[in-house]
Amino acid sequence: MEALKQKIIANGRVLPGNVLKVDSFINQQIDVELMTAIGQEFAKRFANQQIDRILTIESSGIAPAIMAAQAMKVPLVFARKRKSLTLSADIYATKLFSYTTQQYTDVMVDKRFIQPGENVLVIDDFLANGQAVEGLIDILEQAQATLAGVGIVIEKSFQPGRQTIEDKGFQVESLVKIASLSDNQVRFAD
Repeated sequence: MEALKQKIIANGRVLPGNVLKVDSFINQQIDVELMTAIGQEFAKRFANQQIDRILTIESSGIAPAIMAAQAMKVPLVFARKRKSLTLSADIYATKLFSYTTQQYTDVMVDKRFIQPGENVLVIDDFLANGQAVEGLIDILEQAQATLAGVGIVIEKSFQPGRQTIEDKGFQVESLVKIASLSDNQVRFAD
């Protein structure tokens, strides 16, 4: 997706540890026009799939996922990282490791929001090692729902996330693939 590549070139910042900081347009401040285009691109790429709902993790996955849900006209569910008083006790839960925070986190979804047999598209902002997506796959398996595919805004193709997911037989669509992050430069894979 050329507009996303250009935004990364103009505003992305490479940090130590293979981290790409995109907080000025994806993670904290959101470029709504770009995010709308991201949602439309996901809708186009998964147009041949029957999607019943979209699943993501709070918080950085919500913006691209909501725009994709709007474009596909399906509900969006996000896995919560913190249990609140309003969250039902009847939940699907899993533990996942975040590459960015380098911590394990419990995530949960109220069982009312994913039904057995549904086709669910997972959307997330980044794909690195694939552990966040694997956690969402675990939730879908608990719900006896089907993973329809995985949509990623930015993939770090030099890390094993895509291979891990594809080895399980799932379709992965990344809007931008990064080959490397070094010398304060982003090198794109394609």
